[in-house]
Amino acid sequence: MTAPRTFDGLPAAVGWTPMVRLRRSVEGAGCEAFAKLEFLNPMGSVKDRIARFMVERAFERGELRPGGTILESSSGNTAMGLAMMAIEHGLRCVMVVRRQTSQEKLDCLRAMGVELVLVDGDLPPEDPESYNQKARRLAEEHPDWWFPDQHNNRENSEAHYRTTGPEIWEQMEGRIDALVAGIGTGGTICGTGRYLKERDPSIRVIAVDPEGSVFFDWYHQHRLVEPRRYLIEGLGDEEIIGCPEFELIDDMLRVTDREAFLATRELARTEGILAGGSSGAALWGVRRVARTLRAQGIERPRIVTLFPDSGSRYLSTIFSDRWMADHGLL
Repeated sequence: MTAPRTFDGLPAAVGWTPMVRLRRSVEGAGCEAFAKLEFLNPMGSVKDRIARFMVERAFERGELRPGGTILESSSGNTAMGLAMMAIEHGLRCVMVVRRQTSQEKLDCLRAMGVELVLVDGDLPPEDPESYNQKARRLAEEHPDWWFPDQHNNRENSEAHYRTTGPEIWEQMEGRIDALVAGIGTGGTICGTGRYLKERDPSIRVIAVDPEGSVFFDWYHQHRLVEPRRYLIEGLGDEEIIGCPEFELIDDMLRVTDREAFLATRELARTEGILAGGSSGAALWGVRRVARTLRAQGIERPRIVTLFPDSGSRYLSTIFSDRWMADHGLL
């Protein structure tokens, strides 16, 4: 029997999350589907990876020192990862977060000592008080604060190129037909996709974007559309940002809130996997991609996806019948 691993501090436990074969949730899809359970990272999401990577690089470059301040805009998960790193290194943590973020996430951030700057998520992207603009303005006003800017920093992708991609390649023994993942900042799908394509250029990388985000139209038509409000947290954006490498993506699908959330609830009841709305979007994408690949002649495609965060952060929203009914999603 192998002795359990021990870690010198919580950040060292980030990564090497399990890969689980999906069964009942993909019955009839004619594929082999595997999900990497990123919500089993220490702070409960895939964003622990970029938080650790970027903070460690900032210390190496001398941009951060103990006693310094981290500033970022986040839907909650990157904020949690940065909070972990702030505690580890004795840093102050200031996060710009939308008021519409789930109450569970806001409560978790406050429990970790994060100073929240809440903004109205319905404001247009050009408004100085909007989500991304507020963080940039605070960074300008406080040049001594460290602002990783996950939405435009390619180190976001590099973290996944160095960790998530190699882990998936090893866990799948190099046998992969497609990677399907949601696109938010773009770091997860692009960093992971770049690594996998370097190992096997035939692997297809398919992104899932929420209806209301600007990415889908930009990718397919290079057309910037007016963003509309949507409820999925952590996916899409209201403006074109610098992190995504669209040239690495072979196709992009558009999912509705209803499709994503019903798949999320189904995932809990069929697989016992309590994950967040972006995971439901990914599952919806896996089923769509399976049909497409089979139509292209791949008899039983092997598809990998990632489940980014835990459903425990959405008990008052996605897993609440009342909230779902109030938003016309049941």
